[in-house]
Amino acid sequence: MALSQPGFAQTAAPTVADEASAADARGDGEIVVTGTYARSLAAATETKRRAAYGVDSINSTDIGKFPTQNVAEALQLVTGVAITRPRGEGLYVSVRGLGPQFQSTLVNGRTVAINDLIENGGAAGRQFRFEMLPAEFVSQIDVVKTPTADMTEGALGGNIDVKTFHPLDVGNKTTLNLRGTYTTMTDKVKPNATVLSSFKTKDDQFGFLVGAQYWAKSVRNDRFYNTGWNLDKFVSALGAGYYTPTRTRPTVETEDRKRLSGIISAQWRPTNELETTLDVSLTRLDVKYDEFGLDIYPDDPGTSIVPGSVTLDGNTVTKATINNVRFMASREYSLNRHDLVNVGLKQVWNPGDWHVSANVNWSFAHSYHPSYAEGTVRSRMQIIAPLTYDASGGYKVAPTISTPVDVNNPANYIFYPFNIAPKNSKDWDSYARLDVGRDLDGFLTKIRAGGEYHWRKRDYWRRDFTVNVAGNPPISQVVPNGYEALPFDDFLSGVSGNIPRTWAVPITSAFYDKLFTDAVANAPLSAGDMRASYVVTEKVFGGYVRADYGFQLGSVDITGNVGVRYVHTDQVASGTLTLGTTPTPASFPKTFNNWLPSFNLRAELTPNLVGRLAASRVLTRPNMTQTAPQISVSTDAPTASGGNPDLKPFLATQFDGSLEWYFRPNATLTGAVFYKKMDDYITAQNVNIDIPGRGTVLLSTQVNGGDAKVYGVEAAYNQVFDFLPAPFDGFGMQASYTHTSVRSSYTAGARPIVNELIGLSKNSYNLVGFYDKGPISARLSYVWRGKYLSSNGSTTQTEIYTAPFGSLDGNFSVRVMRNTMLSLEAINIAGAKSYSYSGITQRYNEIQYYGRTILFGVRTEF
Repeated sequence: MALSQPGFAQTAAPTVADEASAADARGDGEIVVTGTYARSLAAATETKRRAAYGVDSINSTDIGKFPTQNVAEALQLVTGVAITRPRGEGLYVSVRGLGPQFQSTLVNGRTVAINDLIENGGAAGRQFRFEMLPAEFVSQIDVVKTPTADMTEGALGGNIDVKTFHPLDVGNKTTLNLRGTYTTMTDKVKPNATVLSSFKTKDDQFGFLVGAQYWAKSVRNDRFYNTGWNLDKFVSALGAGYYTPTRTRPTVETEDRKRLSGIISAQWRPTNELETTLDVSLTRLDVKYDEFGLDIYPDDPGTSIVPGSVTLDGNTVTKATINNVRFMASREYSLNRHDLVNVGLKQVWNPGDWHVSANVNWSFAHSYHPSYAEGTVRSRMQIIAPLTYDASGGYKVAPTISTPVDVNNPANYIFYPFNIAPKNSKDWDSYARLDVGRDLDGFLTKIRAGGEYHWRKRDYWRRDFTVNVAGNPPISQVVPNGYEALPFDDFLSGVSGNIPRTWAVPITSAFYDKLFTDAVANAPLSAGDMRASYVVTEKVFGGYVRADYGFQLGSVDITGNVGVRYVHTDQVASGTLTLGTTPTPASFPKTFNNWLPSFNLRAELTPNLVGRLAASRVLTRPNMTQTAPQISVSTDAPTASGGNPDLKPFLATQFDGSLEWYFRPNATLTGAVFYKKMDDYITAQNVNIDIPGRGTVLLSTQVNGGDAKVYGVEAAYNQVFDFLPAPFDGFGMQASYTHTSVRSSYTAGARPIVNELIGLSKNSYNLVGFYDKGPISARLSYVWRGKYLSSNGSTTQTEIYTAPFGSLDGNFSVRVMRNTMLSLEAINIAGAKSYSYSGITQRYNEIQYYGRTILFGVRTEF
């Protein structure tokens, strides 16, 4: 499935590809391209060059020829784009240093519902899960960095438009991809298969395309992490101002992933003026998650530090012995199901100088556990014992962690409350739009106006069943034979250090069968259950006017557009609050009105040099969980998180300038500078609240009040070395670099955060070398991003930084027959590990390793 799609790539965007090879595309002769990948680069280059706004594109040959498991991994090679790769697979996308929630993702120009993370309750509500879009269904992706007034609002970072295949572009063609996916950590091969078939009539008036995919992967991620370092936990023994570790955990995370996807597209074009397009896509992703952990709690109430055991490095306690520490052997299992249905219809009518289009779309995303037995089942048993740790080696080595009690012996464990947390997240998205435009002669070349209605509803439901046994008896008395040895003997074998590498773990089925009785399952909702659930609805009415202009300034052709967008948002956030001890339904309406002007200018300074200037006002609405009136309380720590329905959207004023030099056929060098000033930046707030039955907990929530300015530069180069003698004229190179800086001032509770934003790497780059000629295609890419802030922390807990990370990926394919290709691909060839640290590098936070992924397959076309 990861093989190239040359037939589709050549026909999916014929206009751009033809322009790329036309003599007048440059001032110095015809472009000659020698391979499918070179044609893809040429098409993407022409898209960028001719666009009326700042955009970077990648098309199906780019995607198909890189070792990409989904759309996110294809996007990481776009200038200024970075991705997150939890457990080794691309999931979320960031643009120009701004995190996933600041991007607006469209499918075929339409809004789409969003699936949420439900594995352990990390719902967000704005960041699109790109694993739900198979790369094999995608013809082109545009990343728009300087929006126009007609574009749907929602992005401070980038507007990402994912375009799927359409039959009148593809023609009569069927492709079949068969692939195996092998992961080194599991030593398993999983089968994958994709089929795409397109048909169109001889008169080019009707076309129909259908596709289906089965995709599977087995995942193992070895992870050692902690949740931060606490300030002033042991003031009586140490005095004030010292940091000690919080919850620390060696854990093995496994996943059995299966995705079924389908696509249908139908087009009717009875005349050149009239075209109707229907797009339907469906995806079901099942992720069976099974986690084996040993939680260590040096910050539990009742712990005490042994003063003579302490070693300090500045304000950090790098070595110590702590008494009465909880060691909790845990097993967490869940089946996380994600469904996405997307149905869109577009009608275009172009009579003469008029242009009319109508667009409607309905989308539904559902993330849930199919049953209670699969709803984040936490089986746990504990030991209370002394802990001795030595973290003086820094964050890239595992610390020494020891206790005199044997964590491998089940006889040493006592019972800890059993928990099941089923979750159900539903997201509806309805979208309707009408656009009318007219071509003009003179300074104004086109004027257009339109209106848009967007309705969205998020319904999030969570329940916590907790089963306790009085007196915390030995685990053997509660769940006889309900435990086993860790089924892995090589945990983080490539990482030095003396952490526990094996421990006893519960057996999920034994705990569930013994403890989750009918009486527990049928218990009424608790106040905590009601507090954790919420409903947020949005009704957005938008309208715009955009004018395109063009004139000549001396010998320079100037084109561009100017416009304004008005957006009215009605939001209602509903949930349950606890007034005293009484759960009480509550609903909070909120209305926003925003004017969003935009300006784009394109100057063809010479036949080979294009300059651009742009300015705009943009917005991103808060994440759904940030606005929801809900509180989720941790089951095993005195902490909670909750929303604030009074939040206002993020707003920003942004400026952009760029130069694009097309210095020879199949070669470009581009550069850009950008600046974003954000208003009403949403910051963290920490307050102590009293929860009936739990006592005082630290609540993390959000408020408006910070300010931030993001600015930076980006540069990109790509070239096919077609000037070399054969066969070396198939070589080529791509490279891009982005530097982003920030000036910010906000707080995480009482902790000041200065010149940092979540998810912002100051430096990132990618390098690609390729050969594409005749039957051979090969590619080697390296993608790197610098450190970034991944958690703000709180008043008493450190912030967390993710350390620099780079991934080396490769692809080799050979055409064995005219329409058949074989491929071999690899992800994370160098076996890189990812790291993070708490505030400073002396404080460990996380080490994780998900190994390498090898993909091999055959693609045929007929």
